[in-house]
Amino acid sequence: MTQEVLLERVTSLCMALPGCTEDLPFDDRTLVFKVGGKMFCLLDVIAFQGCALKASPDDIPEFRAQYAGVRTGPYMNGKHWNYVFPEPWGDVPWDVFAEMVATSHALVFQGLTKKKQAAVNAGEQ
Repeated sequence: MTQEVLLERVTSLCMALPGCTEDLPFDDRTLVFKVGGKMFCLLDVIAFQGCALKASPDDIPEFRAQYAGVRTGPYMNGKHWNYVFPEPWGDVPWDVFAEMVATSHALVFQGLTKKKQAAVNAGEQ
């Protein structure tokens, strides 16, 4: 699988989640997926091999122990974020990676105000 194909798969996966938007807020290579205006997935579109995903602090040690492709990433708080490398660039199977993306989205959505959640659910984002 090429880098471009994997990037397209990740983009499709994220954009299929409720209320997802994409943006390049930092520079022309850091693609950010958001829900309710809050980040849940970040990746490098030029040198894509993995992405930063929010995770429950209780789950982070287990994921990092289980997969070499789950580790702390640059610029992100390691207590709440993992940098995840799905197959073929890492050892995280696609189904596990997809679940991590969905969990990241859910965690960020749960942290939104009730008003923001209602706007996302109504498609008013």
